[in-house]
Amino acid sequence: MQDCIFCKIVNGEIPSTKVFENDELVAFEDLNPVAPVHVLVIPKKHIATLNDAAEDDEGLLGRLLLSAKTIAREKGLSEKGYRTVFNTMRGGGQVVFHIHMHVIGGRPLEWPPG
Repeated sequence: MQDCIFCKIVNGEIPSTKVFENDELVAFEDLNPVAPVHVLVIPKKHIATLNDAAEDDEGLLGRLLLSAKTIAREKGLSEKGYRTVFNTMRGGGQVVFHIHMHVIGGRPLEWPPG
């Protein structure tokens, strides 16, 4: 999608501080972190919202979720804990309409959020 900021990150048009990348995913530091560790993980394939994910995206979404384990380990969060978050649609807090997962940690996280 041409106007999607995350697609521009995937294509290298906008710089980011990448912490993980493979053929399907890119993970980078959030520009407005809410915790000492705040990483966004996005698929390279543009999917606007979780509502737009198709049955054939099942494997991609599983690998997206499993990437959190790798990122948490590399960021030293595995033992103390971390949170993964998907916001869906504006009412759910989604601001950028390219599916993405937040990996957040490095401080005590309370419940409920927001």
